[in-house]
Amino acid sequence: MDEEKNEGNIVFVGNKAPMSYVIAVITEFEQGANNVVLKARGKAISRAVDAAEIVKNKFLPDVKVTNISIGTEEIESEEGGKRNVSSMEINLAK
Repeated sequence: MDEEKNEGNIVFVGNKAPMSYVIAVITEFEQGANNVVLKARGKAISRAVDAAEIVKNKFLPDVKVTNISIGTEEIESEEGGKRNVSSMEINLAK
């Protein structure tokens, strides 16, 4: 679920409840990360926004949203064609 990269720690948001991702973000910060990136595509975008808001409003008030980037990714559909899916990255930093 999580992956470490040079720019910080990444939490990929999928179909779980938002609190699962809140716990993942809090864990990353407690392990010494200075910033965490929530990445989501399609319908998971709203869960990523919910998780970011819960982290900064209820658990870690010193965490700020430093950047939000949006885009479109082209993926292979199950039927064999290509389709566009919206994507979003939310950068959180202490």
